[in-house]
Amino acid sequence: MRRHSDDCALTAVRVSRSITLNMRNLVHTTISAGSLCLLALAASTAAAQTARYRAPRAPDGHADLSGIYEALNTANWDLEDHSPQPGTLWQTGAIGAEPAGQSVVEGGVIPYKPAALEKKKANFANRRTNDPEAKCYMPGIPRANYMPYPFQIVQTPRGIMFVYEYASANRLVNMGKPEEAGSDTWMGTNNGHWEGDTLVVDVTGLNGLAWFDRAGDFASSQLHVVERYTRTDPYHLMYEATIEDPSVFTRAWKIRMPLYRRVETNAQLLEFKCVEFAEELLYGKYKKQPNDKTEESK
Repeated sequence: MRRHSDDCALTAVRVSRSITLNMRNLVHTTISAGSLCLLALAASTAAAQTARYRAPRAPDGHADLSGIYEALNTANWDLEDHSPQPGTLWQTGAIGAEPAGQSVVEGGVIPYKPAALEKKKANFANRRTNDPEAKCYMPGIPRANYMPYPFQIVQTPRGIMFVYEYASANRLVNMGKPEEAGSDTWMGTNNGHWEGDTLVVDVTGLNGLAWFDRAGDFASSQLHVVERYTRTDPYHLMYEATIEDPSVFTRAWKIRMPLYRRVETNAQLLEFKCVEFAEELLYGKYKKQPNDKTEESK
């Protein structure tokens, strides 16, 4: 009789443990499922908010992109993934060192042809003196949009002006009948149109002298850039640029990044006229050197 009672008690304990374990699993599963549901709901809500956002209207009824914007990334150092490394002058220590950064290139890597990739490497090795940024040349497109300086969009129905703080560069996007490039220039010939609330800018007539970044990424005068600007909320533009150059790249490729609106009180572009900063680099070697014999006779 006692043995039978013991067996019944043991069975009861086992059943109790099984029920407890199953309840724990059920609770854990319920919590996990609930967490996933909350995450999914948050993601769908954010997506819905973005989809529902309607930019304020300009007088012509199109999305108003006017404002001062700036990229907050390391694309001007290198469009691709990169580790931190020292700058070009050891005397400056950590000042001027390159920070780490993530690629803004769709797919991660720029599709160079072999010979062009070797030229990019040579550019990087000589970046201290050969980077057009160091010489205060016009930044070109798309680089002008992600240099570490703000720029302003001034919007009218007939044209949209981009004004850049760096080197006082600017360009006018023609919103009328497309115009062909009369000659090659640093900032190109810019023809724009609207696709819904997205401003699309077709840039041709680029001279191929600008670099894309301080890493030596480059293109030739066959460069063709198609930009897309979309206002995603009151404080951001999503910027995309599709880049084609059959003499340098194996296929077209794309960069994508947010541009942040400057909202501080009295936000404005300031002057960065850098020509005088580059004079020694450009013309120092042409300075008249003192005659050694004349100096010794004095």
